[in-house]
Amino acid sequence: MRPLSTIAPDWWDYTTLDREILDAAAALSADNLLTLSRPGFQVKFYETLEDFYLAEALEYVTTWAQASEENPVGICGPIGPTEQLPLVARLVNELNVDLRHAHFWAMDEWVVNGKEVSQDHPLSFQRANRYLCFDRIRPDLRMPEENLHFPKADLNSFHKSWDQARCLVMQGGQGEVKHWAFNDPLRREGKYADAPPSPDDYRQFKTREVELHPITLIQNARTSGGGVVQNVPTRALTVGPHETWKSEKVSIWHAGMHDNPFGMRLTTYMISKGIADSSVPMSLLADHPNVQFNFYRPGIGTCDAEMH
Repeated sequence: MRPLSTIAPDWWDYTTLDREILDAAAALSADNLLTLSRPGFQVKFYETLEDFYLAEALEYVTTWAQASEENPVGICGPIGPTEQLPLVARLVNELNVDLRHAHFWAMDEWVVNGKEVSQDHPLSFQRANRYLCFDRIRPDLRMPEENLHFPKADLNSFHKSWDQARCLVMQGGQGEVKHWAFNDPLRREGKYADAPPSPDDYRQFKTREVELHPITLIQNARTSGGGVVQNVPTRALTVGPHETWKSEKVSIWHAGMHDNPFGMRLTTYMISKGIADSSVPMSLLADHPNVQFNFYRPGIGTCDAEMH
């Protein structure tokens, strides 16, 4: 029987992995990470934050620039990181990129009382996407409103939208629970009391409403709410592995602020070595044919034990 989580015993998470995997990841240096690239998985470093966020923004723009009436394409993007979003709008405006046939899928949204939060909620992801990016794009260049796809409690239209255009890139960050979007580990109960879902079972999940892992609640309180965890919703809508595997590329951006040095090493190691375990949801990308991890090198840090 696998060990209980040392963080949240009622849940699955990375602390339930074999100690050998955890120790091997912790021992990696920054230079070691670069050697973990393999066919289908690319590790890339950026030396400055300017270069890092510009490259992330350009991923939006170069994707949208390929869109045409005959070939509608788009990108799925996160809130976290967000620093790239104003750069996206500036690049679109300066380069006169016509977005009439481009699409955008938002990764996730909070849920309160069974419904997605409105745009006047202080933590609304839709509001952040619009304020930081889409409202800053010149009206003559903006994509039609129907090409902006935000998950709602009634997910029918969001599910169907993935057949309206090709998603060339799914972009995201990595949370402390090792998720992309809000694909968190599950509770340790029912048929998953003794083992987490198999990778094949977890990959069947579509965009859905989820209960968030305690680690995710703490992280979002820290990064977005000054630590006031009682104001962070405990449920959310999130794009699923089903849609992720429809995306031609998955591009994850590690600036060193949303996960820690150990977490960034762990998922890189597991994907490189083909170790897929749903207690570390990001590791399931080991089986996606085109994944890229982008690191701000000074943000990689070390796993050395040191008192401060």
